[in-house]
Amino acid sequence: MIGKLTGTLLEKNPPQILIDCHGVGYEVDVPMSTFYNLPAAGEKVSLLTHFVVREDAQILYGFGSAAEREAFRQLIKISGIGPRTALSVLSGLSVAELAQAVTAQEAGRIVKVPGIGKKTAERLLLELKGKLGADLPLPGAAAAVGDAAGDIQQALMALGYNEKDAAAALKALPAGVGVSEGIKLALKSLAK
Repeated sequence: MIGKLTGTLLEKNPPQILIDCHGVGYEVDVPMSTFYNLPAAGEKVSLLTHFVVREDAQILYGFGSAAEREAFRQLIKISGIGPRTALSVLSGLSVAELAQAVTAQEAGRIVKVPGIGKKTAERLLLELKGKLGADLPLPGAAAAVGDAAGDIQQALMALGYNEKDAAAALKALPAGVGVSEGIKLALKSLAK
């Protein structure tokens, strides 16, 4: 509904700012990454926005780049992740860092964000896989092997093995093994 605001920045009170657009003041919540890049009060500012309408509130969220807004929109699609949590994630991690964490399936980086626990981080990584970070440039062979190892580890954990046992089984696998063959070999080594 409201996709972009351009006007004069009146107030900066993290994480909220006030933008005057031809006599109408818009309160906009922004992630800290956008907040730090804002001009001084009284200067012109332009932000892409996402408008959220709830039963008890109508809230505008502002972003300095299209990538930030798209990451925000992907985050709020995840069950259990609301706009406030998505804003926290984007305040704690840049879009590039979030994309790298998703690509590498690193829950540890996301858990460092205040308000994000281990289960939420894992769900976030699972839901964003293929949607965020898929366009990051990675070396072809290394990416395929790393992706196969991640898929093998996830399969082992889905079968009930803990992360430590799954990681140990991965270390015993030969280099360049495919996903299906890797799962078979890992299960054999875990059965011993």
